[in-house]
Formats: sequence, C-alpha cells, structure tokens
Amino acid sequence: MIRVLIVEDDPMVAEINKRYLEEIAGFALVGVAHSVNDALTYIDNEQIDLVLLDVYMPGKSGIELLSYIREREKSIDVILITAASDVEKVQTALRFGVVDYLIKPFEFERFKAAISSYREQFLMLHNQRHVNQKDIDEMLLSKEAKSSGAPVHSLPKGLTKSTLQIVVSAIEEMGKIPFSTEAIAEKTEISRVSIGKYLKFLKEIKVLEETITYGIGRPVSLYMYKEVNRSILNNLL
Repeated sequence: MIRVLIVEDDPMVAEINKRYLEEIAGFALVGVAHSVNDALTYIDNEQIDLVLLDVYMPGKSGIELLSYIREREKSIDVILITAASDVEKVQTALRFGVVDYLIKPFEFERFKAAISSYREQFLMLHNQRHVNQKDIDEMLLSKEAKSSGAPVHSLPKGLTKSTLQIVVSAIEEMGKIPFSTEAIAEKTEISRVSIGKYLKFLKEIKVLEETITYGIGRPVSLYMYKEVNRSILNNLL
C-alpha cells in the first residue's frame, strides 16, 4: 500500500481529499495534518510515500514543508492541491520536483488521474531493479496524457505504430479538407482495406469525425481531422 499524508488546513477540503483517496485502490491514509508543524510530526515519525499538500497554510507555508522534505532528502513524493495558481509558486513547486499540481477547484476525475498515474509510477519503480527506455517513455507519456485530461489508448491488434504515423502524417497534410479512405490510400500507397482499419480506429478515439454523403451509387464516408484531439495520440506515436 502507498502511505499518504494529507496536509490541508481547511477541514472540509481535507475531508473531500480523504474521500476521494478512499475511492482509489492501493492507498492507505496515514493521517491528516492541518498545519506544517503537525505535518512535520508525521514526516519525522511515520513512513510516508506521498503527501497531498496545500500551499496556503497557517504559519509556515506548504512550499516551506516541500523545501524541508527536499533538503533532508526524504524519500517522499508530493502532489500539490492548492488554490495557488501564480506562475512563481508553480515554478518553485516544479523545481522542487512535485509529482503533480492540482489547482482548486478540481473534478474527481483529475484527482483520480493524478493519483492513478502516481500509483503506476510508484509500482513500476518499486517492483523492479532496472528500467529500460520503453518503460520510461510509457510512464512519462502516460502521465502527460492523463494530466492533460486526454484518455490513454493502445493500438488494436494488427495495427502498427509505424503505419499509424504514416497515416496520421497524411491526414495532417489534408488540413481542414474532408477526405476519403481512397484519398489517404493513394497518398500513402497503402491498401484501401488497411487504411480503413486505421481510420476506423482514429474515429473511435475521436481524432477523426466521420460524415456520410449520399449521391449516385453507394454512400461515401468522408473524414475530418479533429486537431484539437491530437494529444490523444501522444502515447501511440
């Protein structure tokens, strides 16, 4: 179990964070501290893996607690959950190596994404002695996609990353012009059947939007690239 300390001066917010945490498997709450001094008692006497930390606290600030943890090289990770949104505080927190930064108010799904991503990273780094580049890339890209709110997908059986890259490049060259399966097949010199499988997948993950046109003969599917959803492809390419 990943042992968590919540550091939050507002009892209501602390309770919400506690309930959110209880909804996600793999975590055990060590305690709730309502000031930095209370948090130091936990940190110096308990085994803690992760701190959910507010910046604005009575007396010493959350940034001061973060500095204390880093100066003493304690093996504790920190996720900031705070109303502090000014660039200086964000930069300071990032320089101190926070795992994530949630700005209040936030939705449960964003909290869940941050905590779940941390759990995956924690388990990977604690269950094996060595990692390769693929492990690191998957961990970082998955984290980036989750923190941006983009869902994380995997390629269906039979599709390859290299071909997907070719197809996506061809689609991006089309810009905002609707295109057909035949147009991409001609552009990439890949069979129409294969292109159809990639376009179907891209439609399913909402990178493409399909419209059907009716004229003489059978209906024709036309696709439009949804560039706004490009980040969904981050962990696939």
